[in-house]
Amino acid sequence: MVETRKLYHEQLEELKDDTARLAAMACEQVALGTQALLDGDLAAAGTVVTGDGPLDDLTHAIEENVYLLLARQGPVAGELRTLISVLRVIHEIERCGDLMVNVAKATRRLFPHSLDPKIRGLLERMGAQAGNQLRLSIAAFREGDVSQAEALADMDDTMDDLQKTLFRAIFAAGAADEADLQAAVQVALVGRYYERIADHAVNVSQRVRFMVIGTFRSPPSER
Repeated sequence: MVETRKLYHEQLEELKDDTARLAAMACEQVALGTQALLDGDLAAAGTVVTGDGPLDDLTHAIEENVYLLLARQGPVAGELRTLISVLRVIHEIERCGDLMVNVAKATRRLFPHSLDPKIRGLLERMGAQAGNQLRLSIAAFREGDVSQAEALADMDDTMDDLQKTLFRAIFAAGAADEADLQAAVQVALVGRYYERIADHAVNVSQRVRFMVIGTFRSPPSER
């Protein structure tokens, strides 16, 4: 019985390790996809699109392992919260990968249109912010760090401000013709994709409190 419980807890830790590995893959997609966008690199954009397959495969493998533990171990309390949280977190991460595929496809649609320097700088900052938030959220999840997780909400304000600034820059640049208008639409969509990745990171952070404490929101005295 002792050995069985030991194996069970090792499997729980492996699930969290695999979830962190999944997040690392998604962060790589964010970095590669952002650089492809900034450089107009179609080959790198294609790598992002094909790179989504392994991310999906790992998501499904983790999900299957969670279901097996739920069926065989009958977890309760903190162990059950951990398994439920893993299920939610991996799909938040998997969606980040999908959003970077959208960024890669936008890179193709923008080619060979050159980005306005101000807009290029904003997209670079948004890509970095999205990656940073995703890394912090999964670190908080892996370590069970509620304080670190709750910092994500404040970080997300930065992303929201960047998106508003991007929209203002798009309108200020104007559109001289149909090609410029189509490019402006693609840039606006890319900004939205990065903002959604940041939102998914916040969703991951909210699962940390549930996993560790059993609630989703801190009491007013802690805010």
